[in-house]
Amino acid sequence: MTDQTLKIAVVGIPGKWSTEVLADAIEARTGFRLVIDIEQVVADLASNEVTYLGHSLCDLDAIIVKKISQTYSPTVIDRLEILRFVEKCGVKVFSKPSEIIRLVDRMSCTISLNRADIPMPPTVITENLDAAVETVKTYGEAILKPLFSTKARGMEVLKAKDGAKSLRQQLQAYYDKQGFLYLQKKLNLPGQDMGLVFLGGEYLGAYARISGDKSWNTTIYAGGKYAPATPCAETIAFAQKAQAQFDLSYTTVDMAETEDGPVCFEVSAFGGFKGAQEGLQLDIADHYAQFVIDTLTA
Repeated sequence: MTDQTLKIAVVGIPGKWSTEVLADAIEARTGFRLVIDIEQVVADLASNEVTYLGHSLCDLDAIIVKKISQTYSPTVIDRLEILRFVEKCGVKVFSKPSEIIRLVDRMSCTISLNRADIPMPPTVITENLDAAVETVKTYGEAILKPLFSTKARGMEVLKAKDGAKSLRQQLQAYYDKQGFLYLQKKLNLPGQDMGLVFLGGEYLGAYARISGDKSWNTTIYAGGKYAPATPCAETIAFAQKAQAQFDLSYTTVDMAETEDGPVCFEVSAFGGFKGAQEGLQLDIADHYAQFVIDTLTA
């Protein structure tokens, strides 16, 4: 098997920068290009056939999952199950769908990190409204997070000073839409957090996300910007341990350094490219493409 005979497809969002640059990097090495919109995939379990616009996914050597949806929802898990079925054909999928499934649900990710003793912000998960109100009062300020979201979408800041009645109304409205109430203490951060980059379990560097003037979070979606970062050895060690709980090909670990030490917010199911590009000047698409090819030809 040589690079020029490999057929490696990218599951992503056609036309989106990160999807296309990864497909470009694969095409430059193999001469083959296929971007798969997972919404258009057809899985026939009776005949063991999975097709996309005339392409048989079982004829591929590998699939790289860059993005499965613009937003997270339980539908993402169903799409990943289709890719688990593709694995039955002998197609290598990077990262493994079963591992990504453990991350797209915030509760699953949180419990896994907690079991591994990774430091995280104080967190309460409940369906009990009285307990949720008391949690906000104890924290002073809490971030209410949906179990399925990305780039801080759907998150709300709750403040104890709003009073029990107002808090209960806010929590009830959120529960009616989302179900479980996931509450995390709002920490006093130094105006930034960091994404620590890992490829095949190897630490490649870190970038900072610096919050905009009027936003409580640091996401680019909320006006933040990327910058270089130099995390301390303890932060790197915790991030290394956090990502090691999941068998991922590529990921970023969201960390912050507080007065009380490093904390981990999450391990990314897919790992962003833009932060590494702008904050680290690192072409992750190029590195990732070579990693996949090296793995297949080893």
